Amino acid sequence: MKKTIQQFASNIIDSAKDLTPIVLVIAFFQIVVLQQNIPNLTDIIVGTVFVLFGLTLFVHGLKLGLFPIGESLAYAFVKKGSIFWLLLFAFALGFGATIAEPALIAVANEAANVAINGNIISTKTEAINYAQTLRYTVAISVGLAVIIGVFRILKGWPIQYLIIGGYALVIITTIFAPDFIIGIAYDIGGVTTSTITVPLVTALGVGLASSIAGRNPLTDGFGMIAIAVLLPIIAVMIFGILQ
Repeated sequence: MKKTIQQFASNIIDSAKDLTPIVLVIAFFQIVVLQQNIPNLTDIIVGTVFVLFGLTLFVHGLKLGLFPIGESLAYAFVKKGSIFWLLLFAFALGFGATIAEPALIAVANEAANVAINGNIISTKTEAINYAQTLRYTVAISVGLAVIIGVFRILKGWPIQYLIIGGYALVIITTIFAPDFIIGIAYDIGGVTTSTITVPLVTALGVGLASSIAGRNPLTDGFGMIAIAVLLPIIAVMIFGILQ
């Protein structure tokens, strides 16, 4: 218990250090450049404290739960020796984590609202379906990306060739995709790999590379996130082409 409290206190200090530059930048431009009083100062202070504790709890939760479970599951599937179940788990992990991503939900909903204003779709029901289809398209592509990442670790494929090939496909699909979907596709590639997906997928990759003989966790365990960024871009632009 004492060790947990000490670790939590250490995380609070680390989070405060991370937030300090943001607070200083905002205060500098508000007071020195704009020369205005900070509006709703009490609310901002309370909100900053909430962010501090929320960020601390999130990081502590990653260290305590998500990273260990991702690595332990990777070890367990390698020990089981079934490629099928490992790949099925990889897809399910990528799909499930992406569906739950708050950033993806926000961007998909905003894209649907803008699509209504741009006369791409016309009703609220169509907007809901548009946002859901967008989310499922991205989630499936991330699941496939995690499968590719697992194959890369199992086979020892160099990551650079996969990334170069992925960007080539991004360029090709960009040429044929309608203008209204290109910006959304590129943004979604970034927000897809956020608070939930990154720790789980990273832990899976590192755990898998650590448990396979001849694989280096540092050189082979990382790289899944890069693939998981590229495939959603391609998938969303294909989604736009087929609309």
